Amino acid sequence: MAESESDLYHAPTVCCPSVNDLQQLSDDLRLKCSTEELEAICDQFKGTAGGFTRLWQLQEPSLPVKYPRTPGYKPVPADNPYNAWYRRCDIKGAYNGKLAGKTVGIKDCIAVAGVPMGVGTALMEGYTPEFDATLVTRILDAGGHIIGKTSVENQCKSGSSFTCASGPVKNPYDETRTTGGSSGGSAALVSMGLVDLAVGGDQGGSIRIPASWCGIVGLKPTHGLVPYTGAISIDTTLDHLGPMTRTVEDNALLLEVIAGYDGGRDPRQPVSLKVPHYSKQINVNISGKKIGVLKEGFDVCTEPDVVEIVRREVDRLKEAGAEVEEVSLPIHLDGPVIWNAICLQGTYNCMVKGNGTGYFWKGFYPISMLQAACRGVAARPYDMSIVMKAASLTSEYLNRNYQNIFYAKGQNLNMMLTSEYDRVLEKYDVIVMPTLPYKASKLPKVDATYTELLKVSHSMNLNTSPFDCTGHPALSINAGFSDGLPVGMMIVGRHFDETTVYQVARAYEEIRDK
Repeated sequence: MAESESDLYHAPTVCCPSVNDLQQLSDDLRLKCSTEELEAICDQFKGTAGGFTRLWQLQEPSLPVKYPRTPGYKPVPADNPYNAWYRRCDIKGAYNGKLAGKTVGIKDCIAVAGVPMGVGTALMEGYTPEFDATLVTRILDAGGHIIGKTSVENQCKSGSSFTCASGPVKNPYDETRTTGGSSGGSAALVSMGLVDLAVGGDQGGSIRIPASWCGIVGLKPTHGLVPYTGAISIDTTLDHLGPMTRTVEDNALLLEVIAGYDGGRDPRQPVSLKVPHYSKQINVNISGKKIGVLKEGFDVCTEPDVVEIVRREVDRLKEAGAEVEEVSLPIHLDGPVIWNAICLQGTYNCMVKGNGTGYFWKGFYPISMLQAACRGVAARPYDMSIVMKAASLTSEYLNRNYQNIFYAKGQNLNMMLTSEYDRVLEKYDVIVMPTLPYKASKLPKVDATYTELLKVSHSMNLNTSPFDCTGHPALSINAGFSDGLPVGMMIVGRHFDETTVYQVARAYEEIRDK
């Protein structure tokens, strides 16, 4: 890292603790240290402090910033349809490339150097990253034109679109309804053609939920396929970034650009990662492909028209020669419980206590982002949304009384959940189901109770959340409309087999659009 960039970091002054400080800590941790032990530890810390001072003087590697830009501007309401933009900017990439001529929106949990980053919360107010996320650099290198940061839910912690600090993101099909979250801004802008392509993040369905309710194509790739480097983390085992577009072809093209190994910066990625030319492989005959229709994925639906539309549209894949049959996997119904055990404490320990990066993984830590999150939580934790307050209180209670046993149990059960989906996917090329159990709901009223707000924050992710745990690729594509509102169909494939997912989605898209 260059010296000029180091000025962007706040160098901490490492103060040596007094014996009384250590005595208080010893009492809190029930260590029963003697005065002699405390004096020895206090003396040892002087060497530790000197080491940390030296550590801060050393130059570290950073992420590159390759293209000029200005900070952009906060759009006025008249220039911000659906409240979907957090920030407008104008960053032009290479003169040619796969994305040349295409405008791109970047979800505002992903760093764009020189452009303020809010993550939907007042806690990050005033933060501007000095680096581009790896995904951003790849988009610009491919000729993409980034025209803004898209609105997100408060700390990305909601499947609806009412918690953003700058106000709710409204559904383009009915502005009284939610777009879904947390990538609601990206979905709304893509849906109405205000941006060609967008990027979203997905830890419980946050790409697929708004994709379904806004009628677009949204892919949560296999865990680790797209580097998460330079984005706020919710839990490293759940973090995904992926493409949101109007067509399957554009989705495959964008994935082709942003996927791939990031040189060890992201621990989510396997070293042997290979990226096919997805966009060149999607237009194939799917005759003979086996489609498993997941019974339990329909059982969770609370609106009959959602079931009717998706079942009807799945059957249309037979027109393309696919073999379509129902399959049952009862453990799918326990998927949300397994996910919640991981996501609840994972979010708190990684995002709140870990300041958006967490701990104990090898790779690139965005220190300025970490410090901004730390300052915000320390100074004004009361500015968290009710959803994050609930997650924080519940998780701290669990941490103090049960440690991490439920998180651990969830991760253990996730291995079984993953193997069960894998077992079904040995027989079927993909499995399909409704993306969401119901159509876009009304945005909460101004006088909605906190109980009502908490209820609608995650009630829609019964089908999406299990695949964040297992890491399987899952794509939502519009299957039709009811009462003027989009209904999504989700196509799930084998790990790192996005190609087959795209092939089935593209075949359906052609049948649907005839």
